[in-house]
Amino acid sequence: MKPAIYHLRADAEYYTDEHCYINEVANHEGDPAMSIAQARVEIGVTTEWHRLKNTVERYVILSGEGLVEVGDLPPTPVRAGDVVVIPAMCRQRITNIGASDLLFLAICTPRFVPAAYEVAE
Repeated sequence: MKPAIYHLRADAEYYTDEHCYINEVANHEGDPAMSIAQARVEIGVTTEWHRLKNTVERYVILSGEGLVEVGDLPPTPVRAGDVVVIPAMCRQRITNIGASDLLFLAICTPRFVPAAYEVAE
């Protein structure tokens, strides 16, 4: 691995079937240990139930208010500064319950690859 600086590019954001916008800030083969994406969920939207195979995910809430559902935990309100830890193969979804977009970092270890994503409806 070499030193690197990755800049957030607003034009790189894309909409997913999961019902949120994703901007892959750092997700590269040269750094397989981790990836970081910025996720944005619009007001009133709930992401689909899903899980990640062989990947631990952490949400770092940056702004907005959400209601997160993870595994067998009760639905829990989250806001800026909160961290949600999601073990591999653990069912998850998040709802934006605030008055503005819900923005958070999704940090995956090892790095996120599309093959790890599994719908868990």
